[in-house]
Amino acid sequence: MRILLVEDDPQLGDGLTVGLRQGGFAVDWVRDGHAADLALQSEAFDLVVLDLGLPRLAGMDVLRRARGRGQNVPVLILTARDATGDKVSGLDAGADDYLVKPIDLNELSARIRALTRRSAGRAAPLLIHGELALDPAAHTVTLAGQLVELSSREFSLLQMLLESAGRVLTRTQLEQSIYGWRDEPDSNALEVHIHHLRKKLGSELIRTLRGVGYTIAK
Repeated sequence: MRILLVEDDPQLGDGLTVGLRQGGFAVDWVRDGHAADLALQSEAFDLVVLDLGLPRLAGMDVLRRARGRGQNVPVLILTARDATGDKVSGLDAGADDYLVKPIDLNELSARIRALTRRSAGRAAPLLIHGELALDPAAHTVTLAGQLVELSSREFSLLQMLLESAGRVLTRTQLEQSIYGWRDEPDSNALEVHIHHLRKKLGSELIRTLRGVGYTIAK
């Protein structure tokens, strides 16, 4: 899952970036509202963690511009503003959740997982496909009750495919979801991850549609 973190405080931004990456998220961090607006216009993200008091362009304006363009990416406001009026304004402007700093990283991660479940139209915390079960919170995968060891990228790739079961995802969609700006994957990195998943979970799980992309059947 790829997250856009918009936070101008260098210490907090660095801490959140490190913590979220350790939790298996691909994180791109920008420090002002203008950079966030440009990133949202040019890149695909699964979720945005957005501060309000930003230089160059206020967080509320970033949110309003994104919604004005018809972008429905989940947005979680993370700010020091704790007044009820600010919360109401943020949610009414199109935010999906609102958290007040300081925040526990475990709670933030849980909120992110809840928002992505909601955006995918899924209520259950586990992703189940036959005998395969993926737990985003515990970051574990089991097959027929047996734990399967996956790398962070393999886990993220499998999660995206399971969340989109029945739909074909292009190479670009998959790469944008599991790699951030700091990553420079090899040209065949995605194919290598797919190969490893098939070895660990069965060759029939992930289907290749040549020239189109990859899918897991419903």
